[in-house]
Amino acid sequence: MEVLSSRVILRVADLGRSRAFYEDTIGLRVYREYGIEGAVTGVVYFLGGGFLELTEGRADPSRDVILWLQVPDLAVEAARLAEHGVTVRKPAARMPWGLLEFWIEDADGTELRIVEVPDDHPLRRRVT
Repeated sequence: MEVLSSRVILRVADLGRSRAFYEDTIGLRVYREYGIEGAVTGVVYFLGGGFLELTEGRADPSRDVILWLQVPDLAVEAARLAEHGVTVRKPAARMPWGLLEFWIEDADGTELRIVEVPDDHPLRRRVT
């Protein structure tokens, strides 16, 4: 299988509220919008090497989906997101597996893990 692109699709309860969170609070950039008869019913964001798509639909309150977003400086992002009043599930901390992580929720309760990979972590170097 040759995968040319990938995306995570979230069905959200309120597209406007979710757009405000992902665009204004998180700071994602829009790749494209789509809709029916002139009404926007979905939006796709750039997400590093893939995409995040929000589409209108009933939000599933389960915790089956977690978005993992790597950033260059976790302290800066944690402070910025706290200023926006995001719901924090786990404050910024170094995890037992060595990553720096800050866990938050979007407007529908979907968990986002904001992650910094420290210079000394194995993800930063190749093992030969």
